[in-house]
Amino acid sequence: MAKWLFKSEPDVWSWDMQVAKGDVGEEWHGVRNYQARNNMRAMKIGDQGFFYHSNIGKEIVGIVEVCAESHPDSTTDDPRWDCVDIRAVRPLARPVTLAEVKDDPRLQEMALVKSMRLSVQPVTEEEWRMICELGGIEP
Repeated sequence: MAKWLFKSEPDVWSWDMQVAKGDVGEEWHGVRNYQARNNMRAMKIGDQGFFYHSNIGKEIVGIVEVCAESHPDSTTDDPRWDCVDIRAVRPLARPVTLAEVKDDPRLQEMALVKSMRLSVQPVTEEEWRMICELGGIEP
């Protein structure tokens, strides 16, 4: 299974709001970047991702799972834009801040560091393991 990172501004869509959706999950809509869209098109049911609070907090706070593969984004009539549905799996025992990620030499190639603006990013298995370790959970 592939690993990902989903960015959201917590004043727009927070971890708590994602958790409140339960097993049904929520459409990860509104993405208007081709690379992020293509990342979602590559996702499979069961793929997991980190839930990242951008702008406010700037920290990885939980793990989500893809529960519906790529489909048309319901927030637009433009056929170019797709999205996936995700559901919350579990919080990290402790959030991992962007500053911690940037300060860790093992994570310098992570998309979160190198492609800061990309809202849906791939995460390598090694990066996944390290972030889980920093967040106090088993990968």
